[in-house]
Amino acid sequence: MQTHVPQPCSLTFRDRICGHLSSAAWAGVATMLAPILRIHLARRVRRGKEIATRVGERQGIATLPRPDGPLLWLHAVSVGETLSILPVIAALHHDRPDLHFLVTTATTTSAALLSQRMRGLPHGGRIIHQFVPLDVPAWMRRFVRHWHPDAAILTESELWPNMTAACLHDHVPVLLINGRMSDRSFAMWRRLPCLIGTMLRRLTWACARSAEDAQRFHILGRDTITVLGDLKDAAPPPQVDTDLALLRRQIGQRPVWIAASTHPGEEEIILHAASLAREHVTNLLTILIPRHPERGAAVMQMARQDIPRRALGQVPGEQDSIWICDTVGEMGLFYALHCPVLMGNSLLPAPQGGGHNPMEPARLGNALASGPSIANFRQAFMTLGAAVTYVTNAHELAHWVVDMLSHQDRLRDAIRASQCVAANDTQVARRVATGIIKAVYH
Repeated sequence: MQTHVPQPCSLTFRDRICGHLSSAAWAGVATMLAPILRIHLARRVRRGKEIATRVGERQGIATLPRPDGPLLWLHAVSVGETLSILPVIAALHHDRPDLHFLVTTATTTSAALLSQRMRGLPHGGRIIHQFVPLDVPAWMRRFVRHWHPDAAILTESELWPNMTAACLHDHVPVLLINGRMSDRSFAMWRRLPCLIGTMLRRLTWACARSAEDAQRFHILGRDTITVLGDLKDAAPPPQVDTDLALLRRQIGQRPVWIAASTHPGEEEIILHAASLAREHVTNLLTILIPRHPERGAAVMQMARQDIPRRALGQVPGEQDSIWICDTVGEMGLFYALHCPVLMGNSLLPAPQGGGHNPMEPARLGNALASGPSIANFRQAFMTLGAAVTYVTNAHELAHWVVDMLSHQDRLRDAIRASQCVAANDTQVARRVATGIIKAVYH
């Protein structure tokens, strides 16, 4: 799969002036906000969203030395993007064993997940993790000067004006892989055409996950972009790091369903649906997995009952109807239960929702449901088609859960349907890695 969206567009003198002024304005505002951002970081530390000993990294202060030799910087903001670049790193290492890889993320969850996965990789010792600096000019310049990578490789929609400017200043080429432009981001950037156009024209190479995304990047100012497929379709399935037999013993013979990667605002709907479904399915257990594990305590408080939390080593008793599984790196373990799964971040209307990648649970054999908000993964849900059931409220969700668990033949059919269409594009990472090497080293 390789298509191009060329249609070169001319860059006028007015475009250049507009781009320069908008970039300068962004840099000026970010510089003025730097003191407030330091306070913001301190608050995030208190809330457990930053690691106190590493908060300096968010200001571009490196906590590790730069390794000798060639170094590629890959930025993946959160969990999904981090998982998606691992096959790319493996392919790059295969072609260039001398490479080191600097991976930046913005969340503690993705950092913990990367640390887990690195331990199981033969080239894990060549991967360095740092938290990405906030987009303040001085912080970005400090970061780029220290690491001075051979290239900065950004994923999906992680386009930051001061980041790209700092790289340009130090002659570091900037690439975009798995380019994604959601409805919300597209609408926002269309109001800032000079700023986004300047960033896109500075890219040395770019590839998009779909033709729709490529067309949106072109409208925003990118001359040429390659469509190579979605890296998240090539991501390795979540690892089962814990004994599945032990998990089954902890659950027992009771029926179970999963609400995966849930967000604030929709968990009330899920808890209501769980209560309704339990009226029809005796001893039903709902496994609720918040997208951000640090929210486990908040979810328990919201439910207003003493709910067991896996992060505390607690397991559900016969009387427990909810189990909050707020741990890192265990999603594959729960998907291995082969049960009904609701994909979270989908029950709230836009712009709050947007869905999560349904391919992981589909490939691992689960019946799938989702709310209507799926804009962030529209292509994946289109691929799955009728294999996904859409629900809009607690009553519809409860009805689907009861239907799946009360009719094993329907559950098996739903699992087969999702597995049949969720084929893994194993070559997309190879295509992306080849494009990176050609752009940077040839």
